[in-house]
Amino acid sequence: MSANALTPPTAPPAPAYRVDGPAAITRDWRRFTHLSITLALMDWKLRFFGSVLGYLWSLLRPLMLFGILYFVFSQVLRVGGDVPDYPLQLLIGVLLFTYFSEVTGVCVTSLVDEEPLIRKVSFPRMVIPVAAALTASFNLVLNLVTIAAFIILGGVEPRESWIFVPIPLVLLIVLGTGVGMLVSALYVPFRDIKPIWEVALQALFYITPVFYPVQLLLDYNRGLAHALMANPIACLVQETRHLLLGDTAPSAGAAIGSEARLLIPTAILFAVTGLGFWVFNRMAPRVAEEL
Repeated sequence: MSANALTPPTAPPAPAYRVDGPAAITRDWRRFTHLSITLALMDWKLRFFGSVLGYLWSLLRPLMLFGILYFVFSQVLRVGGDVPDYPLQLLIGVLLFTYFSEVTGVCVTSLVDEEPLIRKVSFPRMVIPVAAALTASFNLVLNLVTIAAFIILGGVEPRESWIFVPIPLVLLIVLGTGVGMLVSALYVPFRDIKPIWEVALQALFYITPVFYPVQLLLDYNRGLAHALMANPIACLVQETRHLLLGDTAPSAGAAIGSEARLLIPTAILFAVTGLGFWVFNRMAPRVAEEL
């Protein structure tokens, strides 16, 4: 009998596979919520650590931008002089766009910034962009207090529409979080995303009626105004103005041409948010090995 016949058969080699890291989300929502809030509060405290003015900087930065824009466009270029409550409309636009710019700008590099944490701790990766959105939301709440103070000083009478203001604000937070998830996931393999997004934010600022009243745009070119209002940020900013100030600021439906046309920015909002969630969920398990 040959030696080969006495040799036991060897098992076939195991197929090669890659073990992915933690997923983007988890079924344990209590743990997910706790981690997100804890990370957001930690970042909130560290951001102003060692600063003399501390949390006041979250109010001063948009207010300084508001002051510059108001001086240039109202006093120098004479834009918005005939528009009722133009300073309040400008302030609302600046503060809301500042929130969107902040949350997405921080989210771009959030995964890379938290590389030591990602490599050492197993937790749902979506906590990181959600925590960044929460941190920016803390600033948004403080800025809403500023808006309320200016509205009271401006003599705007209270109205029932104020109870609906949280709706566009929540949608803005949802949009900012969705875009933040998208750019944060793409930045890990493609580091060009940061400068590209900075340019995109500048473009969004100018095509969104922040410093120019939408009333003037409607008088100048109604078709262009309707096209620009397809931008979800523009609709959310304009609807917030309308709910706070009343008829002195046209509603988003009036600015875009009809209530039915609001389906366009609404569809874009949820499509972009869904895309951000899908891309982040797909890429999250491989984030650690790609950093």
